[in-house]
Amino acid sequence: MRVIGFDPGLRRTGWGVVDVDGSRLTHVANGVCASEGVDLARRLASLHVQISQVIEDSAPDQAAVEHTFVNKDASGTLKLGQARAISLLCPAQAGLPVAEYAPNAVKKAVVGVGHADKKQVEHMVKMLLPGVKLAGPDATDALAVAICHAYQSRAAGRMEAALKKEVAL
Repeated sequence: MRVIGFDPGLRRTGWGVVDVDGSRLTHVANGVCASEGVDLARRLASLHVQISQVIEDSAPDQAAVEHTFVNKDASGTLKLGQARAISLLCPAQAGLPVAEYAPNAVKKAVVGVGHADKKQVEHMVKMLLPGVKLAGPDATDALAVAICHAYQSRAAGRMEAALKKEVAL
């Protein structure tokens, strides 16, 4: 299974792709889509084009997107939500199942602590994906989202198998 993760942002949306084979994770690619344009509509259109291209190039099977962090600035939060919508829309348009994860759930899955700092997340991403060259903090967070989804999917698969076994008995 190939998973693409997104860390949405209006100026910079991080993305990261991992291959999952059982409990083995392999880094495929990571990067950042930087929005272009002076107004909101052009920035969102720019993100849509770039994210769609990344999806086409990496051919993932599933996608995962980090939930928006709500802050005190309602206008900023709304704009971030619109960028997040592009991160949800593009994989959905490509026919991919899309999962969503809270930032604390991502940190807990990758680091083991829900309130881990960025350095801890970066360290664990490097440990889990040996030799990875990170394209920056946004790409690191996106890889963490992809890793979180890989772990959640594996756990869901084990649960489904156990339920099928129980029903068969």
